[in-house]
Amino acid sequence: MKQSDQESPKSFKIDKSDDQLMVAPDADISTGQAALLGLQHLLAMDVYVVPIIIAGMLSLPLANKMGLIQATFLAAGIGTILQTGVFMKMPVTQGASFVPLGALAGIYIAAGRGTVGMATIFGSLIVGALFVLILGFTHVVPKLIQKFVPSLVGGTIITNVGLSLIPSALNDNIFQASGNLNSNVLLGIITAGALVVCVMISLHFPQYDRIFRLGSILIALTIGTIVAAFMGRFSVKSVLEAPWFSTPKFALTSYGLHFSLSPILTMLIIYMVLMTETTGTWFAVSAVTNTKLTPQRINRGVFGEGVSCLVSALVGSTPVTGYSTNAGIISITGVASKKAFIGAGIWFILFSFVGKLSALLAAIPSAVIGGVFAIICSTIMLNGLRVVSQSHFVERALYILGIPIILTLGLVLMPSSLKNEAPTFVQYLLDSPIATAAITAIILNQLLPDNQQLKLTKVEK
Repeated sequence: MKQSDQESPKSFKIDKSDDQLMVAPDADISTGQAALLGLQHLLAMDVYVVPIIIAGMLSLPLANKMGLIQATFLAAGIGTILQTGVFMKMPVTQGASFVPLGALAGIYIAAGRGTVGMATIFGSLIVGALFVLILGFTHVVPKLIQKFVPSLVGGTIITNVGLSLIPSALNDNIFQASGNLNSNVLLGIITAGALVVCVMISLHFPQYDRIFRLGSILIALTIGTIVAAFMGRFSVKSVLEAPWFSTPKFALTSYGLHFSLSPILTMLIIYMVLMTETTGTWFAVSAVTNTKLTPQRINRGVFGEGVSCLVSALVGSTPVTGYSTNAGIISITGVASKKAFIGAGIWFILFSFVGKLSALLAAIPSAVIGGVFAIICSTIMLNGLRVVSQSHFVERALYILGIPIILTLGLVLMPSSLKNEAPTFVQYLLDSPIATAAITAIILNQLLPDNQQLKLTKVEK
């Protein structure tokens, strides 16, 4: 790590004023507040989208589809509680990652589909999770981060996390979502506008700050859903038809496990990409909570990631990762209490068994979620730029920051036909702009000479 980055060799430290947080990570809040704020975090996450996409790609029957959705909620809840309360002890939520989608579909088809295909998927996921656990035991990841991820690189990763998610928030949730395009845009604008109005009220009237800032996202989603109901875009029919209690389809009891070398090697690569992705999330959370990413904390996080992914595979879900959207939620609401995040984990577990609650969440129109999601993504991106501004910004920094941004935009806009022509391994990277941007920033930081450091060395001589 270079001296010009002016940071401690023991940790990745973000200098951020504490007064931007209303509730610090270790602050005590009531159980009711933890439940309400935890629900707000859950509602702002699109965790259910991943299992829906996978179910469509694999052409799963309805029962298997619902079982996968419920298992995803259960894995997210257990992983969130483990990372927040046991391992990292930072306000971090776990959720299904978009990175493995293509690989999982390829493994399923190559294994012959059906039960054998699902068993092969979960067998490879378990081995990959055990590999991450081994990384946690070896203490390798913190050393690598200390050497290769100074403030400039860390801030660049955070910036590209937010930047890469904005197109998804707008395209997937609004422009290309089901329903009338005009009504989708209107719902997105109304929901985003409600969020902005809540923030404005909290700034103009400090006495109402705790209501309108803490509950801004929940209020915006409620207003958006009510408007959607008046527009005929929200129906409680699916909620009424859903059972009160149902169980996920656990991997061991529903599919069994099958181990094959090629799928296992594929998932080992995917898990390495996932670690790059989740590390970016940890930087984002560190930036908005003023929490030091010490080697010990990072190592516990790696171990926690392995445990979370292992649990996820065993309950019948896909790999989980830290959700960077929640860093944006912390920035907007000013609430970083770990009790709220544990509350979100408990809500996830409840949703995995209570069919009507899951149906209600899934019934919120995607355009409503997109309106909030877009603003959250922008706050993540701007927090990344704030971290970048803390480093010694010289000419080399323009390339370390700029080229990953170009790559992120290029991969987001790349036609799928061009992506499909690439080798399978390359496709995994192309499907993850965050990982590609992170790797590029790290390589550029190592290759581009630090002239300022060279001048200091000459002066010392």
